[in-house]
Parts: sequence; C-alpha cells; structure tokens
Amino acid sequence: MVCGGTGQIGQSIIEQANTRGIRVIAPSSQTLDITDSASVSDALERYQPTLIINAAAYTNVDGAETDAARAFAINADGVRHLAVAAHFAAIPLFHISTDYVFSGKGNEPITESHPTGPCSVYGASKLAGEQAIIESAANHIVLRTSWVYGMHGHNFVKTMLRLGREQPSVSIVNDQVGCPTYAASIASVLLELCSRYVEKGDLPWGIYHYSGRSACSWYEFAREIFSQAGAIGVLEKAPHIQAVSTDEYPTPSCRPAWSVLDCQRFESTFGITTLDWREELYKCLSLMAASGCRSSNVRLPIRFADMP
Repeated sequence: MVCGGTGQIGQSIIEQANTRGIRVIAPSSQTLDITDSASVSDALERYQPTLIINAAAYTNVDGAETDAARAFAINADGVRHLAVAAHFAAIPLFHISTDYVFSGKGNEPITESHPTGPCSVYGASKLAGEQAIIESAANHIVLRTSWVYGMHGHNFVKTMLRLGREQPSVSIVNDQVGCPTYAASIASVLLELCSRYVEKGDLPWGIYHYSGRSACSWYEFAREIFSQAGAIGVLEKAPHIQAVSTDEYPTPSCRPAWSVLDCQRFESTFGITTLDWREELYKCLSLMAASGCRSSNVRLPIRFADMP
C-alpha cells in the first residue's frame, strides 16, 4: 500500500511496480487520511497489505514556518498512525525522510549516526516522524534522501525548465551543497527492497541514506540542467545564470548549507550502488523529450521558494 501515490516518488513506484510483478494499492488522500488513525486502521483492514510505503509528506518548506500544525499533522502524527498500525498488523513500513533532519553545518558526508538538528519546522516535523516510527517498534526502512526531482510533481528540474523558457537570466544559490536524487531511482530501490522482503520475510531494518552520487550546489545543478536540456531539445535556449549567496536569496525557512549524505551503509548492506546524478538527470530529461515536454509547450507554475 502506497501512501502519497500522487507525489513524485509515489507515482514512480506505481509506474514501476507492474514490471516487477508487484500489486500496488494507492488510496487517495480522500480515501486514506493518514492524519486520522481510524482512517489508517480502516485502510489496513480493507486492503490487507503485505507492506506499506509512505511517500506522503507535507513538503512546503516555507509554508511549514507558518503552518506548523499541518506539517506536524502529516509528517509526524500521520507517520505515527501508519507505524502503529503497521506494528499491530505485523507488516513493515518503508518511509521516505530527508536531509533536512540535519543542521546543514559541516563539510563531510553525513552518516546515519550523525547528530540530527533541523533548522526548520519542516525538518523538525520530518525528524518527529522518524522518531515516531522507532517508538512504534514496527519493522521499518527509513530512507533519507535529498534534492528529489523527476517527471512528476513540483521539483527543481521543472522549475529550471520553466525559468529557462520564460526568463533571459536567472539567479541561483551557490552556497548550498547537496546530492540531486532521481525519484525513479528511489522508487526502484524501494521496490527492490519490497521484493527481497517478500522473498525472504525479513530485511536489515533501520535508517539508511540514499541519494545521487557526487555533490553539487544548486547553481551547478542548474547549469547542468540547462546544458543537458539544450542538447536533448527540451529547452531551446539556456538563460544566463548568475550565482548568488543564500543571504542574497532570503526565504522564510532556512535551508541546510550542507546536505551531502553518506550512502555507504545502504550500499554495503543491500549491495545496491548509488548512481551519478548527471547520468540520472540525462535519463529524466530524455524521458521528458520523448514525451514531448519541450520548451515550446512546457507550463510549470512552480516557485523556487516552494522547493524542499
């Protein structure tokens, strides 16, 4: 059972599941309201899932600063309801978390044992969700990831394509560093772990980091997006890009300056290698080109400030 089936990762899970012979049930938020414990219990009784993947989240980082109640209702209370129900039903919970549970201070890749310390309401709500899962005693995989983009939903790649189409120049933050991660690859590894659980009846449970390989700034990410999009034909002409500091681009919520996740534990435990983000970006943009998503008809009403 997939919660958040209309999001970036949720849609990718649904698309890939059939090719793996996995039956996915993805109730709408009207059918399954994770902020309501009774709704969660009813869904598990109705669908009898073997496993739950929670891809649902409140991801408006700036919005969370003024709507903390909603952010915690979804990212903390909702996760608690899923975890308690999963434990009661004796099934595992896979949950997607974020680099925002960390402070963003430092310059070394962040391991799973690194002290948490979110600097935003969004990060605090996601950390509360992680803690709720641990407290529930449910068997779980918490997958922390970063800078997610893909074919679906609101994300930085789509934002850059829109701005590249509409603006002659753009200013992009150059002092926040992280690892772009393709939503389709996150979905793929989650489904692989689903298959292993069904086959073996167990997994090495816990918290893991998974992101694209190698780090970059938002500015470097944008440059690569425009370069590849132009070569592939998704964008007719790249805008001029200017690097700016975080101080020059103030937002209501703080963003971690350092979001480079160390994925060695995930790779060594599961034997799954993380993938270079530039190669993954090429896959994504190639799919956009194949689907006719070119600069002449792309309409993506997304603000950079909305991006987690």
